[in-house]
Amino acid sequence: MAKSRVLIVGGTGYIGRRFVKASLALGHPTFVLFRPQVAFDIEKVQMVLSFKQAGAKLLEGSFEDPQSLVTALKQVDVVISAVAGNHFRQQILQQLKLVEAIKEAGNIKRFLPSEFGMDPDLIENAVEPGNVLFIDKRKVRRAIEAAGIPYTYVSSNIFAGYLAGGLAQLGLLMPPHENVIMYGDGNVKAVWVDEDDTGTYTLKIMDDPRTLNKTVYIRPPQNILSQKELVEKWEQLSGNTLKKTYISGEDFLAGMKDQPYEHQIGISHFYHMFYRGDLYNFEIGPHAEEATELYPEVKYTTMDSFLKRYL
Repeated sequence: MAKSRVLIVGGTGYIGRRFVKASLALGHPTFVLFRPQVAFDIEKVQMVLSFKQAGAKLLEGSFEDPQSLVTALKQVDVVISAVAGNHFRQQILQQLKLVEAIKEAGNIKRFLPSEFGMDPDLIENAVEPGNVLFIDKRKVRRAIEAAGIPYTYVSSNIFAGYLAGGLAQLGLLMPPHENVIMYGDGNVKAVWVDEDDTGTYTLKIMDDPRTLNKTVYIRPPQNILSQKELVEKWEQLSGNTLKKTYISGEDFLAGMKDQPYEHQIGISHFYHMFYRGDLYNFEIGPHAEEATELYPEVKYTTMDSFLKRYL
């Protein structure tokens, strides 16, 4: 059976490059959409050239040129969008242009919009200003569904490189040496996923008939850990006991008000993850699947293994 042809939008981004790597590794004809502006960024030029050398086909196009999107889409079967999320709101909403292009092309068998975090349809009474990103993602979802486009939404929870390495310290990407801030009592469960594993699972999910028109959650069982459990793993590995400062939810949110707007969005998402437990405080419903159950052959990276790279 022929492998699906995959177009990755946002392939030079942090998570997008993992999709390119996984697509090529799994033997899919892989296409990467790149904007004309990439020609002025040496790091991205080198990245797209490395994609080409690895076997990907480069397609020039942009949201500002709808016809270029349609032309690219007509060459593939599946579209994975990895445009930036977090405080990059406009990029999320630009996917509405991609929805229109998919409708016009008329040949796309599956669309995976940029999600890869918390499930926006399950976040109730979201904290401002972080709620704006959930609202925007829901707008994209509803547009996909209204257009009758076959879809899969992927919720991959915490990017380990951003948060596990720094033991969930705001802005810190490597483990602290002396002190660690603990959110509440540190016992709220979260889900930590290696970014390369997110790439592998996503490429398996994208054309699986079991995932059609469903949400898929990536929940590696050994990586369902509270912040306290993650810190303890690091202490055991490093042999270093950290001084812990516990901060209440009220104090945590109070410290947000003087921060720049984009930082406030990230802080409010921290609150959802580490105080409210919105990554794991729900049961997976009948219109959803769990990736590690679908693909037991994938040997995912445990957080014990992940943290060893920082020793």
